[in-house]
Amino acid sequence: MSLVGEMDNTYFKYKDVCFHPASHNEEDLRHVEHEFQVLDDDVFNVTYPKSGTVWMIEILSLIHSKGDPTVVKSIPNWDRAPWIETKKSLEKLKSHQSPRLITSHLPVQVFPKSFFSSKAKLIYTARNPKDMMVSLYYFAKMSSIYDDPGSFEQFLDAYLEGADFLYGSWFDHVKGWMELKGKPNFLFLTYEELQQDLRAGVMKVCRFLGQDLDDKSIDLVVENALFKNMKDNKMANFSSLPPGYMDQEKSKFMRKGITGDWKNHFTVARSENFDLVYQEKMKDLAAMFPWE
Repeated sequence: MSLVGEMDNTYFKYKDVCFHPASHNEEDLRHVEHEFQVLDDDVFNVTYPKSGTVWMIEILSLIHSKGDPTVVKSIPNWDRAPWIETKKSLEKLKSHQSPRLITSHLPVQVFPKSFFSSKAKLIYTARNPKDMMVSLYYFAKMSSIYDDPGSFEQFLDAYLEGADFLYGSWFDHVKGWMELKGKPNFLFLTYEELQQDLRAGVMKVCRFLGQDLDDKSIDLVVENALFKNMKDNKMANFSSLPPGYMDQEKSKFMRKGITGDWKNHFTVARSENFDLVYQEKMKDLAAMFPWE
């Protein structure tokens, strides 16, 4: 079995973080970090993979259109809010009108340096790492940028043992970005709070962005950002990607969109082991998060 962390013939490292040459190269990553010019009205959607990335793209797109779903149903999400670290996105962003919506999985140490002296706003969404692991496992089964993950137990054990994964460790990613918590242009959200009360989450994002939407517009944002509507939207569910990127016969990109699915995958022993690793790695931040 080939585990995702073995770096056998695919990944490369930039500043000790793994990337895939099908989507990234060192020259572009260096350009993003050192030369990309962030604009003061840019809005960044930053996550660790499988933590609500596409959901936040939909929310931000709909807030921008005041709830009108025309854009989210006619333009692919990767064109609406390009991933800044991918090869094609830098060209796309040159033609995007302000305010630009920009997505990224980059850890803080690789992020554009110009952001930190700008007024641009950044939303960081985190997810219960156990649910993230389940979602990432199924994504690895269907995505061409991952090797065969084997069983869930093998995948989880490799992760906790420190194998190299794309974009690095969840623990390092979250800890790095949490250093910005409390800054006026940084909003921290969790996947769980959006699940619990999407309307309240949308209103929080609106306040952060200075967007004064009326009740009808808020209702439209919420309705069109529901998982069931996104799952059926070809502009959000990645079903319109060219063949070869994802095999959605193996697993749908949008699978369940729930919280707590980890309980269907973790044994008691593995859950307890995960908790021990989590407490050790997140001991200074653990109280900040709402998950079980």
